[in-house]
Amino acid sequence: MKMYFESDTSLDVLKGRKIAVIGYGSQGRAQALNLRDSGMDVVIGARKGRSWEMASKEGFDVYPVDEAVKMSDVIMLLIPDMAQPQVYEKSIKNNLKEGAVLDFAHGFNIHFGLIKPPENVDVIMVAPKSPGPRVREKFLEGFGAPALIAVHQDYSGNAKDVALALAKGIGATRAGVIETTFKDETESDLIGEQTVLVGGLIQLIKYGFEVLVELGYPPELAYFEACNEAKLIMDLIYEKGLTGMLRAVSDTAKYGGLAVGPKVVDEQVKENMKMAAEKVRSGEFANEWLREYQEGGAKLMEMMKSVEEHPLEKVGREIRKLSGLEKG
Repeated sequence: MKMYFESDTSLDVLKGRKIAVIGYGSQGRAQALNLRDSGMDVVIGARKGRSWEMASKEGFDVYPVDEAVKMSDVIMLLIPDMAQPQVYEKSIKNNLKEGAVLDFAHGFNIHFGLIKPPENVDVIMVAPKSPGPRVREKFLEGFGAPALIAVHQDYSGNAKDVALALAKGIGATRAGVIETTFKDETESDLIGEQTVLVGGLIQLIKYGFEVLVELGYPPELAYFEACNEAKLIMDLIYEKGLTGMLRAVSDTAKYGGLAVGPKVVDEQVKENMKMAAEKVRSGEFANEWLREYQEGGAKLMEMMKSVEEHPLEKVGREIRKLSGLEKG
């Protein structure tokens, strides 16, 4: 896969074009501020309320979404995935200019057909591989968060150049940008979240904690071993890779981890991951999640409550308060 950096891109394609950032949450705020600092003409589209007030306080002109779309050439849809289809139908669809650019930070709604843009606009994706606060933090440090770009629809003939320019404007080309497709970004993102980054890690940490406690070790000790130290290991992996992490831990940890790890997270776990992946690729997960969202999210709230009430969380909150990591 080709990677693009600062020297491969230019902001010229965005000069004289007004950019509307729709939403001023985690990604919206970070990308809007970075683009403005890069010299772009940015307005915010939002509902009246906290986000509107914050964007105004930070110096942006803020408009209702439909007005922001009407006046802009590039529309960056940076509100939560499940809110996008309704906002698109109500405030964006009939206000897009011919030749406008519609940008997403995640391919979910385009890939699964929940949003179907007209044929006379560019449809692109600039997907930072970091949470919004990190995107802003790295930019202010003079670097950036890496990102993916993709083109779903190239009406103008230069949609890719616009995607790269937006990536440059938010600082992503300082770290590196990879070109992909809406399909690959969406499916790999969902599979990674479910099997490793969110679902897999939560379950692994919970089981590790439970096993230690069930064997008679104090919950506080179990928390440090199964959860707290996981961050230290992930930081090493992030900075130095798997081999670098292994070289940084003791020989006992190396041997025990490499000899026992594959027996715990074994081939059956890999098969379970593949089954989860197939549900993403077939659209089954998207349909399930859409039904859950439309019906009010009762199952999600029940699962959240289960996590919140887990002994790991109760012990963890007390330890984080004592160590000053968590207030209140």
